[in-house]
Amino acid sequence: MTVEEWLGKDNTLGIDIFKNKYQFEGETFDHWLDRVSGGDDEVRQLIEEKKFLFGGRILANRGTGKRASMSNCYSRGFVEDSLDDLMQAATDIAHTFKAQGGQGISLSKVRPKGCGINSNQFTSDGIIPFMEIYNRVTESISQGGSRKGALLMSLDIWHKEAEDFIKIKSEEGRIQKANLSVEIDDDFMKCVQVYYDTGEIITKTITKNYEGHNITYEVTPIKLYKLMMQKAWDWAEPGCIFTNRFRNYNLMEFVDDYQIETCNPCGEQPLVKHGACNLGSINLSEFVNNPFTTKASFDFKALEDATRICIRALDNIIDENADNHALQEQKEMALKYRNCGLGIMGLYDAFAKLGLKYGSKKSIEYANEIMKVMLIGAIQESNILAKEKGAFPGWDSKVLNSELFQKVANHFDYEELSKYGLRNCSLLSIAPSGSIATMLNISTGCEPLFAKSYQRKTESLNNGEDKYYTVYAGIIQDYFNITGNDTIPDYFIESHEVNWHDRIDLQGALQEYVDTAISSTINLRNEVTVEEIEQLYLYAWKKGLKGITIFRDGCARLGILTTGTIDTNKQEDVSSELKRGMIIKADDNCIGKKRTLQTGCGTLHCEAFFDPDTGDLLETYLSKGSTGGCNNFMVGLSRMISLSARGGVDINSIVDQLKSSGTCPSYAVRTATMHDTSKGSCCPVAIGNALIDMHNEIMSDLMDDYEEDKKPVKITKPIQIVSSTAKCPQCGGNLVFEGGCNTCKDCGWSKCD
Repeated sequence: MTVEEWLGKDNTLGIDIFKNKYQFEGETFDHWLDRVSGGDDEVRQLIEEKKFLFGGRILANRGTGKRASMSNCYSRGFVEDSLDDLMQAATDIAHTFKAQGGQGISLSKVRPKGCGINSNQFTSDGIIPFMEIYNRVTESISQGGSRKGALLMSLDIWHKEAEDFIKIKSEEGRIQKANLSVEIDDDFMKCVQVYYDTGEIITKTITKNYEGHNITYEVTPIKLYKLMMQKAWDWAEPGCIFTNRFRNYNLMEFVDDYQIETCNPCGEQPLVKHGACNLGSINLSEFVNNPFTTKASFDFKALEDATRICIRALDNIIDENADNHALQEQKEMALKYRNCGLGIMGLYDAFAKLGLKYGSKKSIEYANEIMKVMLIGAIQESNILAKEKGAFPGWDSKVLNSELFQKVANHFDYEELSKYGLRNCSLLSIAPSGSIATMLNISTGCEPLFAKSYQRKTESLNNGEDKYYTVYAGIIQDYFNITGNDTIPDYFIESHEVNWHDRIDLQGALQEYVDTAISSTINLRNEVTVEEIEQLYLYAWKKGLKGITIFRDGCARLGILTTGTIDTNKQEDVSSELKRGMIIKADDNCIGKKRTLQTGCGTLHCEAFFDPDTGDLLETYLSKGSTGGCNNFMVGLSRMISLSARGGVDINSIVDQLKSSGTCPSYAVRTATMHDTSKGSCCPVAIGNALIDMHNEIMSDLMDDYEEDKKPVKITKPIQIVSSTAKCPQCGGNLVFEGGCNTCKDCGWSKCD
């Protein structure tokens, strides 16, 4: 089988994602299957049938011999209130990024600004300077040499600097490379609820002690809550973590040694300090029999069987990955608790095949039953593994007393479980699954469909002129192909059409049987009010969600995602661009590439530097080798290329001019006699080819995985899009916002916000 046969020859986006992200050194598809399945025939068959995929780090790194982690998720936990640990945290997250992992840290224990330090007269500068340090580390250190790091920072809502924490993301240029979440407990939310029920404003006096330094201050919950809602409405951040549910609703609820502190960058993995977890997702759409008919049914037995195979597969990864963690503490925690994170994708597609509208009462019932079946299957297999290989070292029979386990306890032999325990302390997790789901052309994670169709611009047809085509989502195209109908049923709805009450009800139904957490974003129409969002967060807390993030279409946050829009009716660019004569500055954060070219006069060294967020060309440096060529010409040409790039001229236009330079006699002679010249007909043409080659490499690197990276994107090139104004920096195609990530359906570029 070839990848084209597996994904479908028309799924060019999926094929590109496979080749750019997961294929290793040109391996065949069959070799890829063998590698990523680790020789497990059952796993191989599930992957071949598109019923399961490991998370991106496993697909890319397993069996390659690379010293790179197969775990996406790490948590540094609480940063202790000491200079040593504050600085050590920066080192730890940097090393984790280098091993291709994301990190989460909590600043809740760090003393606020103005608090004394030891017995000296010095006072603390608070959390903000350290947030800026961690932000800079995230900005500067790539994950595995390609992507920038992924970081989440969280803070207790009762902390004295909570207000500054809530506001800082909206301050231009500050903390743009990390996600922020506020840690909110039930006590705080109850105070908020009192206000909406009775109008009473509660203020609490907080006293804390930092090494003998007492500080006392007042917190008015409703004031902070309304501030946070305003920022969520306008900036989609900070998100929030409902800590009572987040830290306690799991199998380890009553195990004292297992204290969850914070989570990974995408939020689907609440973890202990230095905790680690690997991921995989089951494609629910492949478990529907007789799709789009009155006989459509969901195969729960096949789902349970697949769950058991996948839990065993993820458990094997833990041992294979033991020596690939960045830190010794991460290795120890991974082996002590053996966290697994099996999740879902294609939920919306499964609903559609069953004829169910996403968010309907029936779909919510199905979602609940799906996760219940998966939890039962996962516990059963983990128990069998414990019987075969031993329980995880941190096993405690108190696991069986947890609220979560008690919901499914009647499906198990208590004595058998108590005797052998479980192999894994955590089992289920719903990650974004951005790249792997997009590769399969299905809906991501537990998200609804962002858009039923979108416009795709094609320049290669119609005599080189722009032409626009309507492209339907994969599940709708499946409906057309299977049924032969040419009209779309009303159960195909888009994310902004899902009532937020129904959206939360569905996520709550899933969370009931998910022992870790769910990464998901509630997409809202532009016209939703701040007051509605205030009620939305309250409702999410009441329904037992562990956390929540929202994104309102057209919010101010899009200002850092896009600079304009395209009117798809007029098909003309109305974006705001650099004014004529304006030259932007290339800062020290550029990503560099180098090529050594062979020309008619000898060697030519070409270096190019690109924007780390958009992939745009910013600067070039050209220098001749030891023989031949005019160095002054090279310096002048490199300066003019750099000036053009920083003046807003796109790389394709620059290269087009370089390729119009004709043929150099010495280049032609050497090509004919020695056959060792670089691709081209003269130095400028060879430079143009090298620039395109390096640019393509950069853009491939920037195709971030949803479950691996979650940070804002600065985009400078206009595109057209349905239901949003964000634009793809790689191809100018449509970006959609799904599960907290911006994804281009044309080229596969994605970046988590």
